[in-house]
Amino acid sequence: MPLVPINPTEIAPPAAKYEHAVLAEGASRILHTSGIVPVKPDGTVPENISDQAEVIWQNISEILKESAMKITDITLVTTYVVPGQDLSEVMAARDETFGSHQAASTLLVVAQLAQKSWKMEISVVAISDS
Repeated sequence: MPLVPINPTEIAPPAAKYEHAVLAEGASRILHTSGIVPVKPDGTVPENISDQAEVIWQNISEILKESAMKITDITLVTTYVVPGQDLSEVMAARDETFGSHQAASTLLVVAQLAQKSWKMEISVVAISDS
């Protein structure tokens, strides 16, 4: 099964040596993303958690589009948040993005992320038969 790196030019490049996502193509197509961070295409990071969540979901949407997938192909969401954040804002951004779609979801509070300005990151798994 060939693995295709997914790094849309519409979002900021990975912050280190990794792919934003890797698409596995075969009978079903399976996409595993790295932790997608709240970096805008211009390299800036919003200050508040709700804006960071919005940027992350925009970045995930671009990765899905580049993979010829859609939000409803997401089967698993793993969200990492640093302490002291309003988790309802994190979940509200996911719920707004998903609409009526549901996926398995895990939210972890972690001591810190790779950059001090990042208050959260999200990884997803998406599967498509088309």
